[in-house]
Amino acid sequence: MPAFSVNIPDEGPLRVLAIGCHADDIEIGCGGTLLTLAGHRPEIEVTWVVLSADGIRRDEAEASARLFAEGAASVDVRIESFRDGFFPHRGEELKEWFEHLKGTVEPTVIFTHTDRDRHQDHRLVSELTWNTFRRHPILEYEIPKYDGDLGSPNVFVPLATGVAQRKAELISGQFASQSSKHWFDQELLLSLMRIRGIEASPPARYAEAFYCRKLSLDL
Repeated sequence: MPAFSVNIPDEGPLRVLAIGCHADDIEIGCGGTLLTLAGHRPEIEVTWVVLSADGIRRDEAEASARLFAEGAASVDVRIESFRDGFFPHRGEELKEWFEHLKGTVEPTVIFTHTDRDRHQDHRLVSELTWNTFRRHPILEYEIPKYDGDLGSPNVFVPLATGVAQRKAELISGQFASQSSKHWFDQELLLSLMRIRGIEASPPARYAEAFYCRKLSLDL
């Protein structure tokens, strides 16, 4: 696998590709980072991909993506209808979809699921992201869930307190269809960001965490 550089340029276009299996995955995994980038880098161009969302979940995903990318120079929201929970059984179709995606974007950085995730859809999408984008910096985000698969990430993005709170408020407000789930609340979201903030070290109170498999340092 070729090495790559995680290089977020100070000037020029910053093209972000965010990939999530389900309607709220991107927001939970890297929403604070995207809010921070959109707030500080007005030239940012965001391609926001949700692979499984229908009906009200599609509407929620569309509205939420635009709120999280508010302030960006552009946001391209792409929502597909692959069947939730069945991604490994539609591997060829998903592989073809990723090959098409590759021809339409040239991202500066990619956010996607981690392959350490026990959700079968998440693992496959992580694998396909790496199969498809061979020379791009990829940061894998985490999703808290019943499976208890949180690990020890090695990249941290400190978040301002206001950004962390806005992330939690936007997610709980935009995804009303999930409100009956016992885990879906602001307390959980803030708790995880608080733990990662401790690991990111002061002065950060909150942070988001990612896995980076390969890093090339240009000295």
